Amino acid sequence: MKTIKDYNFHGKKALVRVDFNVPQDDQLKVTDNTRIAAVKPTVDKILSDGGSVILMAHLGRPKGEVKDEFSLKHIVDEISDVLGNKVKFAEDCIGDNAVKSAADLQPGEILLLENLRFHTEEEKGDVKFAEQLAKLGDAYVNDAFGTAHRAHASTAVIAQFFPSTKFFGILMANELKAIDKVLKSGEKPVTAILGGSKVSTKITIIENILPAVDNLIIGGGMAFTFIKALGGKIGTSLVEEDKLNLALEILEKAKENNVKVYLPSDTVIAESFNNEAERKEVNIYEIPEGWMGLDAGTQSREQFNDVLLNSRTILWNGPIGVFEMSNFAAGTIALGDSIAEATKLGAFSLVGGGDSVAFVKQFGYGDKVSYVSTGGGAMLESLEGLELPGVSAINN
Repeated sequence: MKTIKDYNFHGKKALVRVDFNVPQDDQLKVTDNTRIAAVKPTVDKILSDGGSVILMAHLGRPKGEVKDEFSLKHIVDEISDVLGNKVKFAEDCIGDNAVKSAADLQPGEILLLENLRFHTEEEKGDVKFAEQLAKLGDAYVNDAFGTAHRAHASTAVIAQFFPSTKFFGILMANELKAIDKVLKSGEKPVTAILGGSKVSTKITIIENILPAVDNLIIGGGMAFTFIKALGGKIGTSLVEEDKLNLALEILEKAKENNVKVYLPSDTVIAESFNNEAERKEVNIYEIPEGWMGLDAGTQSREQFNDVLLNSRTILWNGPIGVFEMSNFAAGTIALGDSIAEATKLGAFSLVGGGDSVAFVKQFGYGDKVSYVSTGGGAMLESLEGLELPGVSAINN
């Protein structure tokens, strides 16, 4: 893996693709700077070598139009604060202003280019647009794992203009190593927890990880499709009726791969999808008519805990209850506690996927697990076994 640690950037201008697609409030102030902080090690390494940094990023979906609310100028101060270094700003990412700003950049300085997606050529993967960007720097660094699954000009196409000076940034390298640890090099037993609402969104992941894992915990809304397929009564719980046969096929494939599958044995049910609804715990195969399962029950939590404390590598993608409602968050909190404890005992734990990451941040588990992925879609595609365009562009 070619990373920035293999190169000395002294006197060089590094074009660094970053993922600064950050959440903002009504005043366009950044409300979560995690993605900005994540690239600091890469920026620090280049600057400490005596190089300069040109940051390329997108924000939102302006679809090729210049729109003030999507301008990166609104987050320059936040980036400067987080990186601990004054960041200059170019009013476009190509053209005279960008060329002059890049040319004037001195070693130790940082320049942020305006939103790449103000140009339709970015998302189209236009070669000429990529070439214009490439002329701004001496080396190319991809540190935007969150966009690595897109074959855009700045994430995949641009690398061809840097045949011997293209590298993964530190964040990107760490992401790829974490996924490799789960799929290939992780210490056994390996346990994957897949939650969330739908089996259909996780099929490819399940099929790809079965040869790599020893245990598969299935929770959340998607568990009810399996329970119904096995003959259980699930009341009004979430179910994908057209995926019942698929659920049985997955269980069969797991058996063929000697993977132990753990489904919830009990569930917290409610009469409506409402935090204040009446609730009780029941056997997951015997949910009464008019009731729905919204969280893993006590026995399920204990069973999952036993599996996790005996695991050495853990992948967590998707909550196992409706944690956004406090009365149905206990199962996911218990799962988080179990993973934290297993990590403390020496297991490697990788958390990825929007809802899992949201939970980890909201409930303060970020420093209790080994690695929290910054790229939802990119991580999921990696787990599906797909080579990401932004990765193959550096590797090939």
